[in-house]
Amino acid sequence: MAELPVRGAAVRELDLALPPRRLQLFRGRRPLKQWRYIGVYGPELMLCAGVARIGPLPRRWWAIAYPDGTLREGSDGIELKAGSLSVRDGEREISLLWQEEAGMEIVSPHGGEWIWTRKFAPLAVSGFVDGEPFAADGLVDESAGYHARSTAWHWSAGVGRGVGGERVAWNLVAGVHDGDPSENTVWIDGEERQPGPVPFHGLEGVGDLRFSAWASRDEDSNLLIFRNSYRQPFGTFEGELPGGGPRLAEGHGVMEWHDVRW
Repeated sequence: MAELPVRGAAVRELDLALPPRRLQLFRGRRPLKQWRYIGVYGPELMLCAGVARIGPLPRRWWAIAYPDGTLREGSDGIELKAGSLSVRDGEREISLLWQEEAGMEIVSPHGGEWIWTRKFAPLAVSGFVDGEPFAADGLVDESAGYHARSTAWHWSAGVGRGVGGERVAWNLVAGVHDGDPSENTVWIDGEERQPGPVPFHGLEGVGDLRFSAWASRDEDSNLLIFRNSYRQPFGTFEGELPGGGPRLAEGHGVMEWHDVRW
């Protein structure tokens, strides 16, 4: 195997089975973990949905957060694939479309195996939420690999506008894909930049970005072979993006802390 981490076009030159190819369920004693997540972050509401597999076990979720702190969430009726999301869960209906072009991707070592991720941002997402038109920028996270038994990370993703009118997005992490190169990325008017390491301040911010939470998706579970502690608050950001800015005129997105034994 080539020396890792590897980022960018060189990822596709690695002798690895990467999505969209089918990945084997185990490498050594490590089960495959694979997921696709869409987050759409606007001033009137923010939402996310995901489909995941931990070894043979499937997981699905959706959530909608509002500025007043209301959080709606569920796990039924989700169809998420490249470019589209459909949710039909009781009275909740979500139908969204977007275009996925070239994303940022990276393969990194983890434990004795490897992990992969690809991020698409900022995405112009539009459609309907509960019958009402909805449009906002968002981010797609595709990830797969054979993570170590115990894994923990901080993550932040968001979209917004700079004080000069720039269309911006960011993807920042500590704990996975944080070597050299890392998956840290800031997009400014379509230009992809890679900042260096960025410190997280718990769930209160990252680097010079300060975070104010609306509502949070939380999970604590212990199923013996699978233990999970998860926090993902939706909210607003202010401050300067890492790697030289710009300063945000508005910013919406998530902070995340995930500590898992899988």
